[in-house]
Amino acid sequence: MQISINGQVIADNSSETVILNSYELHTKTKIEIPVHVINSGKSGPNLLLCAGMHGEETNGIEIIRKIIKRQEVKHLKCGTLIAIPVINIVSFLYGSRELPDGRDLNRCFPGSKSGSLGSRIAYDLMKHILPIIDFGIDFHTGGAKINNYPQLRCVFEFNDNVNLAERFSPPLIIDSTYRDGTFRKEAAKKNKPILVYEGGESMRFDYLAINEGIQGCLRLMNSYGMLELDLPSNPSVKIIRDTWIRAHESGLFHMNVNNGAHVNKGDMLGVICNPFGEIQSEIYSKTDGYIVGINNHPVVNAGDALIHIGMV
Repeated sequence: MQISINGQVIADNSSETVILNSYELHTKTKIEIPVHVINSGKSGPNLLLCAGMHGEETNGIEIIRKIIKRQEVKHLKCGTLIAIPVINIVSFLYGSRELPDGRDLNRCFPGSKSGSLGSRIAYDLMKHILPIIDFGIDFHTGGAKINNYPQLRCVFEFNDNVNLAERFSPPLIIDSTYRDGTFRKEAAKKNKPILVYEGGESMRFDYLAINEGIQGCLRLMNSYGMLELDLPSNPSVKIIRDTWIRAHESGLFHMNVNNGAHVNKGDMLGVICNPFGEIQSEIYSKTDGYIVGINNHPVVNAGDALIHIGMV
């Protein structure tokens, strides 16, 4: 069936790039948000893939770019793919997490037609995109210096969340509650599950995170018959609780274990040295679990978060 986004029609069995909306900057420059739509014209799920909610999160942008160029995706067997590679065009131009006014776009939902720039973008997503989709994946990365192992975040108490996560089948599935002002929470209020994929760190391509994201999208679409591919299984580990290991001393942090590794309580995870070569502090795991994220910055202060551990 036909898909319409802000008055722009995408006919059956066609692909179009349409504009969600345009926004004017203080320089009178017009900023547009492109939306790529592949409409098979056959009954099936309407899937949203979106990235670039924060302008420095590049891994998700690359995942979507690679997805929409694949031949089997260009010729879907059923359903519709709505792909927004860069939601936050303005912050992407600046290479920043925040909008020019300092706001976080993913705290602006559900938005307002006459509000701030972030609020207007959020409003347009809620008004023109959310009503036409069934579910979606929102791609993010860790913040500055934080490298997240490929993971999908959802709410375990909702079966539709868990079902989508298992179809996507990333290395880690993490039970993550909703946060106020986020796209994920506002979409849930409309019974449109949006799961958050996290992988890598900001402003740095992480090809493990990119490849896991691509494979997860293909598994998800394959499970709904949107395409046909012979994909290897990828067992996921479900994480129900998490904790951060913090620095006891300031100095130079050396990590001894790999991101994503399983660790046992009491394992040494790394050491903190002073600039003159002496070991000041050894870092040990406080629990059994999987490393779901690490701080890549070598210079740390006492109290800094170093290693994120998830428990099954």
